[in-house]
Amino acid sequence: MAGSSTGLLFRVTTWGESHGGGLGAIVDGCPPGIDLDLALIERDLMRRRPGQSKLTTQRKEPDQVQILSGLFEGKTLGTPISLLVYNKDANPKDYEPFKNVYRPSHADYTYEAKYGLRNWQGGGRSSARETLGRVAAGAIARQVLSEQAGVEIIAWVDQVGSIRAGCDPASVMFEDVESNPVRCPDASYAAKMEKLIREVRSAGDTIGGVVRCVARNVPAGWGSPVFDKLEAELAKAMISLPAAKGFESGLGYGAIEMRGSEHNDLFTSNDDEIVTKTNFSGGIQGGISNGMPVEISVAFKPVATVFKSQETVDQDGHSTQVKPRGRHDPCVLPRAVVMVEAQMALVLCDQMLRHRAQCK
Repeated sequence: MAGSSTGLLFRVTTWGESHGGGLGAIVDGCPPGIDLDLALIERDLMRRRPGQSKLTTQRKEPDQVQILSGLFEGKTLGTPISLLVYNKDANPKDYEPFKNVYRPSHADYTYEAKYGLRNWQGGGRSSARETLGRVAAGAIARQVLSEQAGVEIIAWVDQVGSIRAGCDPASVMFEDVESNPVRCPDASYAAKMEKLIREVRSAGDTIGGVVRCVARNVPAGWGSPVFDKLEAELAKAMISLPAAKGFESGLGYGAIEMRGSEHNDLFTSNDDEIVTKTNFSGGIQGGISNGMPVEISVAFKPVATVFKSQETVDQDGHSTQVKPRGRHDPCVLPRAVVMVEAQMALVLCDQMLRHRAQCK
């Protein structure tokens, strides 16, 4: 395994570099006969694309996807689906001054340590532009989940810096998330977050935060014991995103101040359906979904590219200064929302197929 593929039965491989000819994904294992709405794939790509607001990088990319295989008369064939998006606004010259130096907290040094060379044009595969393929593939997985299991996935920005909205996962609606450029469903907190991001950007700096995500209507029984626990699969998927540094399932770290008697999700019956009175476990117990909404949080660090002079070394180990230039996000959170949704969809779609293969 070379690290660019994920999933067992719903298998996705992404390819391409930030400033190369294009990027895309291969989706293998998609069930046949799914009515695939291309507009929904385009919608999610538009939510991920650069240049969508003053809070994101101003790189201008249309990010229009081409499906080269696996689709006929609007339905999936069950054969590999090939997705392609051309880069239209690449500007590798912005990175030429840094081809022999290691930018702080970037993957420049580590990629070179692993492979003996690196693509210095925008970071190559380490660039967040790689997520374009994930989002396109995730949009397909989302449609499979909706059609075959009625699963709904919604993510939102819950925290930027020290500003935390604390939105109730049960009440968040897609329209509210998309009502502002920050993608926080609480308008009052969204305004505060936007102000903070603008201030940070004006100072040539960056800031991080938290994206929360809920998957509704996930049936009980998805996931596996021990090494393949559902939250373990989700944790790997989320931490694989660029700038992701923390993961919580359910209450996560918030549970450490509670007693077991407080944290336990008590079972009850609702119209002959087994449910829990609370959902502190985030819809997962023993690594297997329990029928309650699957709730997670993902923490993203501040973007590594800051427009300030910082100390570093060159390839010979000599001390130098680096002051990046180019087009970069002051805060990855608004664009990360759809990335988190995509990763949730990819994991759940794979888990749905694995459950059916083993148990039904």
